[in-house]
Amino acid sequence: MKPGAADEAVFWGRHPLAWVGFAIVMLAIPIAGLAIETGTSFVDLLPTLNATLNALSAAFLVTGYRAIRAGKVEIHWRCMIAAAVTSAIFLAFYLTRFALTGTHRYPVPGITRTIYLIVLGTHTPLAATVPFLAGRTLYLAWRKDFARHRRIARWTFPIWMYVSVTGVIVYLMLYQLAPLL
Repeated sequence: MKPGAADEAVFWGRHPLAWVGFAIVMLAIPIAGLAIETGTSFVDLLPTLNATLNALSAAFLVTGYRAIRAGKVEIHWRCMIAAAVTSAIFLAFYLTRFALTGTHRYPVPGITRTIYLIVLGTHTPLAATVPFLAGRTLYLAWRKDFARHRRIARWTFPIWMYVSVTGVIVYLMLYQLAPLL
């Protein structure tokens, strides 16, 4: 066993979903406080929650990528499961928000709108592929078909990472930047 490996195993534990749950609870507390303080409804907070889940998924992806590059297969597996669960929770909340409020158009004309539409135009079709790519990639790892897993993971990781990061950028542009312009 490598030095520090036991400490990492204890840190990450045996249940990656516990980390996802912990992170979500730690995020939910300030979000709930914000809702109570401002009188904002849960539906109005969904975009912020979704951006946070995207950022959390990206963090799990980067941590998992770094773990596999360091040969830490168990930590990699746990991080990828955590990223998948986080992304699935995001998708459920995103579909809920979309069903309740519909699409939201970028309200400001000009260069920021053009940039927003370019980012959104690349984000949306790639986002539609992530559940299938991630599901297949995780399935192949679960089946221990590592040769095929590695081949598809070379595509899945950058696409999933791009979608997670651009999801946060879309949120920032639509809900934080646009109101300031």
